Amino acid sequence: MKKTVVVLGVGPGLGMSIAHRFGREGYAVALVSRSDARHGGYLSALADAGVEASALTADVRDRDRLWSVLDTIADRHGSVDVVYYGPGAVDPSARPVPIDRIGSDAVRESMSAVYPAVDVVEKVLPGMTERGDGGLLFAGGLSAVVPLPALGALALASAALRNYALTLNAGLAGSGVYAGTLTIGGLIERGDIHTLVTSQPGGPGEVVSLDPDLIADEAWRLYTDRDRPEATFDMLTPAGDGERLQP
Repeated sequence: MKKTVVVLGVGPGLGMSIAHRFGREGYAVALVSRSDARHGGYLSALADAGVEASALTADVRDRDRLWSVLDTIADRHGSVDVVYYGPGAVDPSARPVPIDRIGSDAVRESMSAVYPAVDVVEKVLPGMTERGDGGLLFAGGLSAVVPLPALGALALASAALRNYALTLNAGLAGSGVYAGTLTIGGLIERGDIHTLVTSQPGGPGEVVSLDPDLIADEAWRLYTDRDRPEATFDMLTPAGDGERLQP
């Protein structure tokens, strides 16, 4: 039976690139997003590429629904072997409140995108540990490691998710289960935020963006090589200069 990758929070940018990358390696793909409005197109694109795929709906903040969907995927495909966790923390059209203007309510709201990551791990990790194999990949923002005051409470959530992934990586050493994180600073081509920004009248002009296929390649390398817990893509700071940074 094929191994299965679950892509949580799938969108037209990085989520679909992850799906195609693992699909090329022979994985069955299970897509999960809050709405099924784009599932038909996603499944058609994967089928054209010869990738076995299914799609289900769940808001990751609804733990009962999320766990039910993960059970359905495991029943349908036999197991959940890799999970990519990439739900957006906010509405793409919402402007974050700068760090010097936030209150604790904003932090609690932002952190609500982190708690489901723990719910996912709680659900799938026992099976991975029992099999002695599996992968947990998380996508987060550069504000986890670089001060970006304009992102406000999102920076705190990004830091929490990154720390969770890195600590999981250390805690799972020797278990056969890998955990790692993609720390991303920049607009991702084909993604909803990239589309929104570049479509604005009188927008920012030339936008330096990240190719989601290259990020997906790096996600695959993290999972297969297992020699480091993190890959960072920095298009936002002079020090990054668009290079892939490694710890």
